[in-house]
Amino acid sequence: MFDRKQLVNAISQQETPVYYYDLSLMQQTLKTAKRAADVHSFHVHYALKANFNERILKLIRDAGIGADCVSGNEVRKAIEIGFHPSDIVFAGVGKSDREIRDALSHDIFAFNVESIQELKVINTLAAAQGVKARVALRINPNVDAQTHHYITTGLDENKFGIAHWQLGDAVETLSQSEHLELIGIHFHIGSQITDLNVFKSLCVKVNELNNWFDERGFRLRVLNVGGGLGVDYHEPDAHPIPDFSAYFSVFADFLERKPGQEVHFELGRALVSQCGSLISRVLYVKHGLKKNFLILDAGMTELMRPALYQAYHQIEKLDTGEGTGHDAELQRYDVVGPICESSDCFGKEVLLPSCERGDLIAIRTAGAYGEVMASRYNLRDEIRYLYSSAPVDVSAD
Repeated sequence: MFDRKQLVNAISQQETPVYYYDLSLMQQTLKTAKRAADVHSFHVHYALKANFNERILKLIRDAGIGADCVSGNEVRKAIEIGFHPSDIVFAGVGKSDREIRDALSHDIFAFNVESIQELKVINTLAAAQGVKARVALRINPNVDAQTHHYITTGLDENKFGIAHWQLGDAVETLSQSEHLELIGIHFHIGSQITDLNVFKSLCVKVNELNNWFDERGFRLRVLNVGGGLGVDYHEPDAHPIPDFSAYFSVFADFLERKPGQEVHFELGRALVSQCGSLISRVLYVKHGLKKNFLILDAGMTELMRPALYQAYHQIEKLDTGEGTGHDAELQRYDVVGPICESSDCFGKEVLLPSCERGDLIAIRTAGAYGEVMASRYNLRDEIRYLYSSAPVDVSAD
């Protein structure tokens, strides 16, 4: 549960904005996810793109979860933190030659390959190093994830993956590539998926393609179904941990594994979102004829999602004294930041207790795609962090 009293006490004398991470909730989430996956002998990799804060990564490593990377620097970071190369997969539609060479030198578990041309490039680079690269073909299943159009990745018009009609050419390329070993097929249809029926549709497509490869003599070792499980942005305290058991049960019930096949997942948001909040102070309150504005010291430079996706985050006033609780008079505010852009807005017509300069504001469910997307635009300060582990630990990079 979000401990407001502890947070207010810890941050009262600290500069803001600051990212607050509840490491206790983080560990509980990881334990719950790992236990639910282990019931079905599923393998879980964490998508570093969601959050690569080192304290978070070390907890994930210690939980026995692998690493899903989408850049060469993420591969390097995973190895630096202590993830074993055999637990690292490297995806991404635009891997550079340097990134591929570096990953080959570490002998990572697999490359999730997104085009036929990429297969040829990896084969050439692996040959030059005298090694063999393990690859999984990322296939675009044309499954509608029913999520925001910026974060859907599995439709025909998306840039990701290999299309169905290209599979024949992909198989032909593999047969001619002595330095590639096909170990599996890979899918990722999008992010923030809350309707589990979408994953049932994915299973149908995976089963069809698994059989397609089997009929052509390819006995696949891995079925990598990606991630995408959503979280509750509207009621984070009601659902601090996603229902991992229900999520994994969909694949256990509807995926048709062949003997010896492993099922791999790449979860990001679901593992880290609820453990993080962006804490900010009110700089100014502006009262207009039709609008009231709360101007915070945090902006789109600290949390890009509302400006980029029009994403919703629950916004709360943290109680700092009497008269600020649930019985306080409520007002509507447009909650905005200090950045010189009109899109620098966290929420419109947000219902909050009456606010004044210096009040603390929490923007919830910010553990994923928050800190990692931050920028120095407007020459902003480096991000600060607050961790809930005892003793309370504040640091800035």
